[in-house]
Amino acid sequence: MSDRAPAGQFLDAAIGLLQRVRDEEADSIAAAGTLLADTVAEGGRLFAFGAGHSSLAAQDLVYRAGGLALMNLLAVPGVVGVDVMPAPLGSALERVDGLASAVLDSSPLRAGDALLIISLSGRNALPVEMALHARALGVKVIGVTSVAYASETKSRHASGTYLKDHCDLVLDSKIAVGDAELTLATVPAPFAPASTVVTSALLQAVMATTAATLADRGIEPPLLRSGNVDGGHDWNARVMERYADRIFYRH
Repeated sequence: MSDRAPAGQFLDAAIGLLQRVRDEEADSIAAAGTLLADTVAEGGRLFAFGAGHSSLAAQDLVYRAGGLALMNLLAVPGVVGVDVMPAPLGSALERVDGLASAVLDSSPLRAGDALLIISLSGRNALPVEMALHARALGVKVIGVTSVAYASETKSRHASGTYLKDHCDLVLDSKIAVGDAELTLATVPAPFAPASTVVTSALLQAVMATTAATLADRGIEPPLLRSGNVDGGHDWNARVMERYADRIFYRH
């Protein structure tokens, strides 16, 4: 490491990753935004899923000021965040065969919908099975992952495959295996993860593309406004009423 303070080094690392995503994933971001715009225009519904800390980026898309009102969280009990006790149970559930299929079969997802699956490693049974089963249902799948894991780790799915192998589109977050940007001689392990920052930014770039693409087609994007600005709640109520059949976080 350089002589710069760790805070500055971390921010530089995050900025570098964001620049790589901007430059190297531009075509994939455009394609993902177009896929979601197509889904909205054709009457489909939008869903996002992530397990553990990958769920943070999924949750950031749902009921979000400035975001698409149609984005719904596909929740799997016990793996959405770190509120489950004990916390390692969530990690264990990601490796359980059959869980994703059971969740999807009990969910409102149907043919013509789109599902964002966020998994940094893409190696566990849950995201792999979810992508496989969702596509079998006729759902379009966008995978958000670090492609590097597929060449540096072993899959935990029976097929030996990864999330990236079962998607209509893949967005590569560029995060290094281990998700830690800094090292110090005085610290025994790498530290300072950047996956949440980068993945959230990557997904918001997709959402921006979706909104602009819809507008270019003469379709008003179903966007939410902040409830903390005057008129925000009334605006949101109108949007939610118009799209009530495609919004599931109100029921």
